[in-house]
Amino acid sequence: MIEIVEVKTRKQLKQFAIFPIKLYKDCPYYVPSFISDDINICDDKKNLSKGTSDVKCFLALKDGEVVGRIAGIIVNESNKKFNEKNVRFNRFDFIDDVEVSSKLLEAVINWGREMGMNRIHGPWGFNDTDREGMLTTGFDEYSTYATAYCYPYYHKHMEQFGYEKESEWIEHRADFKRIDPRFEKIADIISKRDGQFRDIALTMKVKDIVKKYGDSFFDCYNRAYSQLDNYIPLEGDLKEATLKQFATIINVKYFSCIVDKNDRVVSFIVNLPYIGDVLRKAKGRMLMAALPLLRTIKHPKKLELAIFAVDPDYRNSGVHALALNNLSKTLQKCDIEDFVLDPILTTNLHMLNTLQGINITERARRQTYKKDF
Repeated sequence: MIEIVEVKTRKQLKQFAIFPIKLYKDCPYYVPSFISDDINICDDKKNLSKGTSDVKCFLALKDGEVVGRIAGIIVNESNKKFNEKNVRFNRFDFIDDVEVSSKLLEAVINWGREMGMNRIHGPWGFNDTDREGMLTTGFDEYSTYATAYCYPYYHKHMEQFGYEKESEWIEHRADFKRIDPRFEKIADIISKRDGQFRDIALTMKVKDIVKKYGDSFFDCYNRAYSQLDNYIPLEGDLKEATLKQFATIINVKYFSCIVDKNDRVVSFIVNLPYIGDVLRKAKGRMLMAALPLLRTIKHPKKLELAIFAVDPDYRNSGVHALALNNLSKTLQKCDIEDFVLDPILTTNLHMLNTLQGINITERARRQTYKKDF
């Protein structure tokens, strides 16, 4: 018999955080979150992504042993913005047992109904900095820190329960050493226009860029992503915390930040060192990962393109070509073994079209599901 319990105690929070690490202990493709992040999911002070959201976490027990987990999230800001009554599910992991997965989803639905909601959808997080979507193809590809791996049976359970497809993302592998020659020509033309656009990452340290251009950086980010599925702007304390994190983990060699003649950020590319191997070995424990992470950031063997933003006002200006060309030149001088792109929504047509100028191949897909109740 399966028992569903609400997570309330510190012990239960730890069980909630470490369950997926146990579930995927023999899986070479899984990348854990930091245990501390999941333990602090309901903490207003430590989880800055929470904001005004309501959160409820549940565990599934079988003979006293944890066999599944789920988080229910009501992002009030999103529901107000889109005039909806949605409860999100996230951090959804379970053994291959339909009773377990169905009862976990039912627990979130019941809570959502109590809170006045009428639809469940997910996996969605608090915002775009959280892991989103459930893997549907690419189960033999490694995950990144930004993505959640899952076994193939997850998708089968969702279909069996009658959940409908909602949003979809594509993940790619890229060869940035071979890009459309037109990018180089466009970049050369732009570079010769005195002061119109310049890549400040070529001359400034990341910390200095964050200090001087932090607000402009996020203005560009929010404008670029504003029309995408369920997007909520990053603002306030969360913005500041994200900027500090960027300053710590970005290797400026693989970073591009384009400003216009008015010193306004109009495009940027954030490429992160792939830290999945480090996190797997550390099993999500931050202290164990600290030193290996520093080494990986300085001398990465793999990279992931985490964010590529272009201000909508500058989509036809060629700034994307300048950023991509600078990145291509850098990679031609480096010994990077693999380069992957974090998920891109299929509705993000501008970005998908832009990337056609790069040698990319699809490696995985993921999607969210929805169901009215």
